[in-house]
Amino acid sequence: MIEYLVIAGMSGAGRSTAAAALEDAGWYVIDNMPPSLLGQVDGALGREGASHDRVAVVMGRGGGGQVAEILPAMDTLTGQGHRVRVLYLDAPQDVLVRRYEGTRRRHPIGGAGVEEAIADERRLLEPIRARADVVLDTGNLNVNQLRTRVLNLFGEDGEGLKTSLVSFGYSHGLPLDADLVLDIRFLPNPHWVDELRPYSGLDQPVRDFVLGQKETEDFLDRVEELLATLIPAFVAEGKSYLTIALGCTGGRHRSVALAEELARRLGRHGVKPSVSHRDVDR
Repeated sequence: MIEYLVIAGMSGAGRSTAAAALEDAGWYVIDNMPPSLLGQVDGALGREGASHDRVAVVMGRGGGGQVAEILPAMDTLTGQGHRVRVLYLDAPQDVLVRRYEGTRRRHPIGGAGVEEAIADERRLLEPIRARADVVLDTGNLNVNQLRTRVLNLFGEDGEGLKTSLVSFGYSHGLPLDADLVLDIRFLPNPHWVDELRPYSGLDQPVRDFVLGQKETEDFLDRVEELLATLIPAFVAEGKSYLTIALGCTGGRHRSVALAEELARRLGRHGVKPSVSHRDVDR
């Protein structure tokens, strides 16, 4: 059995960065391959004597017109007993516009303008987005953060549920790829304590302040109990990925401290989540 990962999504959302990260992690990466040939990759690798068990296929630029071909090819591979997953990269409209205006490159869809081309591509790619195992919002991620998120999700072999904890700030927007969002803005904010403001939730003084609140302890107890019930149920249903986002106002203090503590607590239940802090350096 070969494990296939189709990397799809909006032009400018980071497909090349994701592919490079996977290649560094040992995946065999095929870029811009015609979708009609996807079902023949297994045989081609065999003829070359290759022994790749993890293959990432990057949908080409302007891939909306390829969706009609790639979906049946994915079904063919699944029917042959292979595991096929889809990573879909997306970003808000204004972010994609800024990225294209910054590079001055022509959008592969063409059209009267960049905004119209992006809207057309989003519509064309909707069927593959609907099939995605993971939809990753790259709008607030820099290159290093995107690499880290991709490697946390797909960098290691193994089956089972991959759980991710992501801290964020509501002032910088919701992470669109989250399955569960926990709003922790009800907790006292270290930002308003002068001696704590320069630190983050990764620093012990802020951790002590946040975790020392009675409301925090009650909240974590209930969330831990909830997740101890939900995660085995998700596993039983065959879910492969679970992203839990914890948000405070700026994403620097409370959400960071709670994400780290929740990861520690989940470890008591045999769950080893990856932890990332989207806005801690803002």
